[in-house]
Amino acid sequence: MATWGLVFSPVYPELVRDWLSHSDNSHGFIVPVMAGYFAWQRKEQLQTLAMKNSWWGAVVLFFALAAYVFSYAGGLAFPARIALVFSLLGLLWCSQGAERIKILAFPIVFLLFMIPFPDSLLSLISLPLQLMATKISAALISVCSIPVYREGNMLFFLGTQLEVAEACSGIRSIMALTMIACAFASMVERGWLKKSTLIIAAIPIAMLANIMRISGTGILAHFFGDRVARGFLHEVSGILIFIFGFTALLGLFTLINRKKCADAD
Repeated sequence: MATWGLVFSPVYPELVRDWLSHSDNSHGFIVPVMAGYFAWQRKEQLQTLAMKNSWWGAVVLFFALAAYVFSYAGGLAFPARIALVFSLLGLLWCSQGAERIKILAFPIVFLLFMIPFPDSLLSLISLPLQLMATKISAALISVCSIPVYREGNMLFFLGTQLEVAEACSGIRSIMALTMIACAFASMVERGWLKKSTLIIAAIPIAMLANIMRISGTGILAHFFGDRVARGFLHEVSGILIFIFGFTALLGLFTLINRKKCADAD
């Protein structure tokens, strides 16, 4: 493990800088801690299984290291960071065996959430989300008898205008809530359908929360001007919408677990 850590040592400084430089990436600091906790939760299961070598793990490790070498040589940070996670998966698979890696797979793959997506890739995904959120929000604002005209990602009111920026596309919320949904799913003991439902639900919940934020901001902008979109209320709305998304996921998780308990009875 020490050798593996040294091999990937060039990745760590820039990765930490990305966590520090943008608030959207700051969750990267807690992801390794959460992954470590998930692994620690599984220690009793691991103790019942013997360690075995696996050639499949060696294959995964080989290709992950090859991808890292080529990515690092080409100055590609994102693939090199992905290779870091999969090389760890391959290393433990090779040294611990298939039975143990089934238990450790989730904590290891969870580490992917600590890797920031490249801005170029985020832009490709966020643009259609941005336009869709703007279109739906304009329709909801119109239902409130507020005259609004939409052009692209701009909302025009009688006395002001509001731009739905890329940061308001909802992609960041989708990523954050998906990470939380995966954490909740790990606490659902059985049932891949239930786990998948919980994780997939994070996407529409995040989109709904984002549309609520844009619509609410638009209504406030109509009455109080576009300063509300850039001021204190804008920051507070982001926190409130995240709380809404988290609460919705928590409620769905509670409902799924309650059904599991009812089935057991």
